[in-house]
Amino acid sequence: MSLEIKNDFGQIDISNDVIAQIAGGAAVECYGVVGMASKHQIRDGLTEILRKENFTKGVVIRQLGDDLHIDMYIIVSYGTKISEVAYQVQSKVKYTVNKTLGMSVKSVNIFVHGVKVLSV
Repeated sequence: MSLEIKNDFGQIDISNDVIAQIAGGAAVECYGVVGMASKHQIRDGLTEILRKENFTKGVVIRQLGDDLHIDMYIIVSYGTKISEVAYQVQSKVKYTVNKTLGMSVKSVNIFVHGVKVLSV
């Protein structure tokens, strides 16, 4: 499934994988986010932290009419305030998708799948 944008010059098709990569990249840049988790933890492995090339497994893009909804599955760092980390991820993803693709995001839903202790 992809998003179609029509303008005076023609049509632009943006794949959901591209939107997921942009959203995942923005999320892992936020303070307190250790990495992305798979949305299918039993099938993909319970303790797997997704690398850059697999961000699409931890992000679900839904398009309902003209509204874009993003579901993100993240792992946060131990000792951080989860609600604040989630708020920062929501803000950053919304801003980045809007600036990069010119699309407004209706909602960014954050699912925290784990807390990881970072060793020094």
